[in-house]
Amino acid sequence: MKRVTFSDYADRYDCISMEREDGILLLTIHARGAIDKSCVWSAKPHEELSYAFNDIARDHENQCVIITGAGDVFCAEMHPSIAGLSRYSEGNVTSEMFEKMDEAGHDGRHLLINHLNIEVPMIAAVNGPALIHAELAVLCDIVLASEHAEFQDAPHFLSGLVPGDGVHVVWPLVLGPNRGRYFLLTGQKLSAREALEAGVVNEVLPREELLPRAWKLARDICKRPTLARRYARVAMTQILKQQMLDELGYGIALESLGMMGGIDLKKE
Repeated sequence: MKRVTFSDYADRYDCISMEREDGILLLTIHARGAIDKSCVWSAKPHEELSYAFNDIARDHENQCVIITGAGDVFCAEMHPSIAGLSRYSEGNVTSEMFEKMDEAGHDGRHLLINHLNIEVPMIAAVNGPALIHAELAVLCDIVLASEHAEFQDAPHFLSGLVPGDGVHVVWPLVLGPNRGRYFLLTGQKLSAREALEAGVVNEVLPREELLPRAWKLARDICKRPTLARRYARVAMTQILKQQMLDELGYGIALESLGMMGGIDLKKE
């Protein structure tokens, strides 16, 4: 069987650009078809990242991965089609909508599991506000943030949705159970400095120093023996993968049920 190579997937995606140098893969999330504009979250990047993480995980030539966003924003805007998901809870749910929710749940499961299946160290360079799916950054092994970065879980409870597609695992884990639940239920927004003090990020830097620092750390990591690098990531993410396997599907199911909370079953 032919192994996955960089040329197989480097230009496959509309919302993700990739470049690789000396085994270090830089993954940039951006607007659909516009590599210089910040990502607007929709079903497209949700789906693409789930597949991209799998491609990256299967390519043994990747030695370290840096993930960042385009422009001055990591991910802070939702497409109206996603922002309006909470309307399902008004009771207007059709079989077509349920199928779309099932597709989203499928991509959501693979999004985080495939992220954790990457068996080389990952560095997040959070270049600006990370208000949507910030867990993609904070699940990395090293998290760097620009001075104007912010962290929030905007798409879920604030929008009337159950925070169930992995954020219910990630944020209580990185913030602690009580602070994590507070963060999710209140829509708390953490500045870069507050995130540093809370242990969510490791370093806060001026915007222009962010990627050079990420590359420096990646090159230092790549000086270590190959198996030491790979197995370090595997060892350190094992407990995360275990928790995701136990809780992710259940959380997504509860989120889907929450969307249908307004249905009058007696009329069905």
